This record gives sequence, structure tokens and C-alpha cells, in this order.
Amino acid sequence: MIKITLPDGSIKEFEAAVTPLQVAQSISEGLARNTISALVNGTQTEVTTPITEDATVQLFTWNDDMGKKAFWHSSAHLLAQAILDFYPDAKLTIGPAIENGFYYDVDFGDQTFSEKDFEKVEKKMLENAKKNSTFNLYPVSKAEALETYKDNPYKTELIENLTDGEITLCSHDNFFDLCRGGHIPATGIVKAAKILNAAGAYWRGDEKNKQLTRVYGITFPKQKDLTEYLERLEEAKRRDHRKLGKELGIFAFSEKVGAGLPLWLPKGAALRKKLENFLSAAQKKQGYEFVISPHIGHKDLYVTSGHWEKYGADSFQPIKTPHEGEEFLLKPMNCPHHCEIYKAQQWSYKDLPKRYAEFGTVYRYEQSGELHGLTRVRGFTQDDAHLFCTPDQLLEEFEKVIDLVLYVFSSLGFADFTAQISLRDKENREKYIGSEENWEKAEHAIINAANQKGLKTVIEYGEAAFYGPKLDFMVKDALGRSWQLGTIQVDYNLPERFDLWYTGSDNDKHRPVMIHRAPFGSMERFIAILIENTAGDFPLWLSPEQFIILPISEKYVDYAKKVSQLLEIHDICGLIDERNEKTGKKIRDAELKKIPYMLVVGENEAQDGSVSVRRRGEGDLGVMSVDDFVLHVKKEIANHLNK
Repeated sequence: MIKITLPDGSIKEFEAAVTPLQVAQSISEGLARNTISALVNGTQTEVTTPITEDATVQLFTWNDDMGKKAFWHSSAHLLAQAILDFYPDAKLTIGPAIENGFYYDVDFGDQTFSEKDFEKVEKKMLENAKKNSTFNLYPVSKAEALETYKDNPYKTELIENLTDGEITLCSHDNFFDLCRGGHIPATGIVKAAKILNAAGAYWRGDEKNKQLTRVYGITFPKQKDLTEYLERLEEAKRRDHRKLGKELGIFAFSEKVGAGLPLWLPKGAALRKKLENFLSAAQKKQGYEFVISPHIGHKDLYVTSGHWEKYGADSFQPIKTPHEGEEFLLKPMNCPHHCEIYKAQQWSYKDLPKRYAEFGTVYRYEQSGELHGLTRVRGFTQDDAHLFCTPDQLLEEFEKVIDLVLYVFSSLGFADFTAQISLRDKENREKYIGSEENWEKAEHAIINAANQKGLKTVIEYGEAAFYGPKLDFMVKDALGRSWQLGTIQVDYNLPERFDLWYTGSDNDKHRPVMIHRAPFGSMERFIAILIENTAGDFPLWLSPEQFIILPISEKYVDYAKKVSQLLEIHDICGLIDERNEKTGKKIRDAELKKIPYMLVVGENEAQDGSVSVRRRGEGDLGVMSVDDFVLHVKKEIANHLNK
């Protein structure tokens, strides 16, 4: 008999060679019908794979992320099979599941694959899926695998890097592929398929290698699910921050300035400033002090911090000065600078915690193929802060940072999120710096703080920073997409590397603990997500242009200017439409620009000192005095920020 431990901690006993599917059947027939994948001792496997020893088992349906992973991984096999049906000379490479769907990189040789080929491949995938073929994973020797793929240099390269005795192939129907496993029970579960795109991709992501065709696809267990997904895709296109950013005049890019280096236009700069002021005010209430550090630093600074060793080869390369041997780097991180700011003075335990905040611009050389609007850039500004505290203060300070992150999210309409506890890889410890003792303390501090705050959490191993574990906030937007926004990190290592200390109550030197945190993450990425989440229709307090005054003729432009000046005194910003156009057209244009308030002024308004108010999305609100409109706007902003 063997013992199977389930996620709720319960233990069931079975005869050896029980399968995950049989475990599911022991719970309920309904669960068994819907179980499509399983995790056995941390490894994703097929539901028909026998378990021969005591194990922890987790069962997945389509509704689970790991269930979708198995579904889409299996669907990549269906895609590859369909491609070979039409292009028998094509050479397959790799085909993983991704966040939404899957892709397969294919060398089509002299043939081409384009949008006109999508429909026939989709139909062939579903035709093959209807055969309800089972996925069969079986081992082969390295010699057999090399012989099987002797005409495929890509698979051969992969096999050469594998260990003999650990190589498996997976077959279904008349198709087989080099594969580690993790499939759904049979192809018949796949009921809907769509090829989404085909793009160029270098083999193994190396520009020196041959360019392949990356075919993206997605599948679902119901046609209804696919229809809804395609509708969300269309909505995502409408909300695309690159499109809206251009239409609303928020940001631009220039080839002359350089790829991945955004230019903030006046409206974008105003939006950024509002966000900075909002966070600065919240930080000031929590006792943060504001600092400024330079955009470059001596190479030795990043050698000390460990950033050069970890990221130097993939960063902007050192800047050489006229002084022989002297090298500087564009700042990739703010934390080493803040360590030196702390070190500039001597501190007692009575002075701690020290909380240094900076909207610091950093530079990282992202590959050109990975750049994407504002979400992946080479120069970006972090809403960065680093806290230096005693070990006894760590839990309280960490919880205060969580409170700040939650305040930011609630103020900006991000209500659906999960806190991801990002810990070290269980096996590979080499990529991290610092002692085992310090890592244990840091990881326990994060877990305890998240529990104390009652956060909905998940644990992800291998996602920690190289110097410490993290609490990453994974936020869902209006389209149900998940983004990592805020992050909080505990670090015992940089204080050691920079020899930071404070004088304790015993008059001896002690190491402070360091907390890294950024509620927005980066201003660029946060604003991109904000644009898409709101479809460019920002809350009133954030809107770069909160009102537009529409004089019904040029006779009332002077009055419009007077109203504008009165509103500006109250920090309500906007503009005047002085064009010689009909009022109806001015209103329509203002709606398209997503300006919250339209103030129509004519003879009556000029005489009464009033404005005729129209709210975007609501229509006419009637005539108000300018003072009443100011109160109306301030009340709306206060209600939004305090809800």
C-alpha cells in the first residue's frame, strides 16, 4: 500500500501503481470526468501514469492554470501534426504552452506559412482531435532518439544536451514528438482551435541562428470559450496602450532617440506627475524621505552589489572616461545608490527605520524583439524606495508597505489581485547570493507578513531576486489579464556587501535589514496597464485634462478664459476649444478625447457667472456656478480616493 497526500493535507491509501485518475475517482466521479492533468511530487504528469510510492498529488481540471497548461501543451502536438499533414518536409523544433495558448517554432524550408494557411490548419487540428487519440509517453535511448531525428538538426541539438535514460517521446494517432510529458488524456477533449498569428523567431532566441516561423495558436474545450476569448482579444486591441497612447497624445517613440526609450508628451507628463504627487503624499504620511541619485554609477558600485556579475553581460556596456581604466554604467538599479546614501552618515538604532524614496530612472538593455510599447522598455522610472530597519522592526515595516500597496491599488481601481510569494529555487541555489540563514529569515518574514495581512497568496519557487525573496502583487485588469505590479523584497545581503551598520543599544555595530519596494513597479509599465484597464478613460483625479470649455461663439472666448483661470487656481486643469465649429461637433470631439467634463458657455452663462456642465458618459448635468462646479469636482475626486 502507498500513501497519497492531497492538497488539503488529507491522506488516502491505495495499492501501488494507482493512477491520478483513480485517485480522482476515489473522491468523486464528477472530479474524475473533469480531471485532465496532475502534479505528482511536484512534477506535472499524465493522469494515467502509475504512482508506485508515497506521493503528494494535486489534480487539475480545465479551470486550473496547470490544467490549461497541459491542455495547451497537448494542443501544440495537434498543431505540429496538422502542419506536417500539409508540409511533410517541415522541420519541427519546440512547441510549449504559454500564458494564453501555445506556439510551435517550425522551419518550413523553402515554403511559406501565412494567414491564408490558418483556416486549413485549424480544420485539420479539429479533424485529428475528433479521433480521440490517447497521448502515450514512452522512453527511448539517446541513440534511438538521435537516429529518429537524424534529419532534423534542431531536435538533434536538443537531444545532444539530454541525459541518456531520461529521454521520452510522446505519440498520438500517427504523430510523435520529443517531449517530457504533461498531456491531457486524449485529443477528443479539444473542441475549438484558432491559429492566432505567425511571426519570425530565431532558433533558441539567438539572432545568429536561423530564423524560424513561430505559429501561435489557442484551443478550448468548448466553442463558446473560443468565441468569448476572441471577443476579449478584439476588446484588447481597442484598449491597446500603444494605440490609445498615440491617439490621446500621451507618449511617443523616436528611432533617432532610440528603441525602447519613450518620450513623454505634455499630457503624458501631466499624468505621470499626478501619479508621482499621489504616491509622494502617501509616502510622506508614512515617514519616507525623498532622495535623488545620479543616472550613472562607477562600475565598482555594481560589482559590490552583485548586479554586474548577474546582469553585466546583458546590460548597456560600460562608459569609458578619459581616465585610463575608469568605467561607469548607466544605472540599472537604484538600490546600490541608496545603500551609499545610508552609508553617508552614521546611525543609531534610535534613528531607524530610514525610508528613502526616489522616482529613479534606470536603464536595462532589453533585446529588440522583446520591446513592447511601454510594458517593455530600455529606460524606465521606478517608484523606488529602500527601507533600512532593525530585525525587530522588519515585520511591522513590511506590513506598512503592504498597506501602502493596497492603498495604491484601491485608489486606482485594481481590486482583483493575488500576492505571489516568490522564493528561491528548491534545487539550484547557485544563482543566489547570501547565506542560508539570511535567506531563511527573509523568506519567513515575507510569509508571516502576508499571513498577518490576510492576503490571498500563492508560492512560486525560483522567482526570487538574486539577493532576496519577494512579495509580488499579480493584478487582474478589466480583461481578466494578470500583471505583476507592486513588489516588496526583503534583503539581508546588500547590507553585508556594502558593510552597512547601525549602533545598537549595546553600543556594538549591527547590520540593518533592507526592504526594497515599488508599488507601481515602473511608471512606464504601470501607465500602460492603467491605459488598457481604463481604455484611456482615466478617473477624474488622474485625467491630464479634466475639463474643456466650449464657447458657443468667439464672443464668449474671453469669458471662457476667465473660467479657466478660476479653475486652475483650484488645481483643476483643462483647456478651451476656440475653434469656429458647431457646439455639437466640439462635444463629440471632446468625447473622443475622453475629457471628463465639457463646460458650454454662452450669453446666459457669461451674464450669470456660470457654466453648463456635461459629464462624459452621463450627459448634461445642468447649469452650475463656477464655485459649485469646483465643489462638484472636488467631491467626485474625494469620493474616488476615499472609497
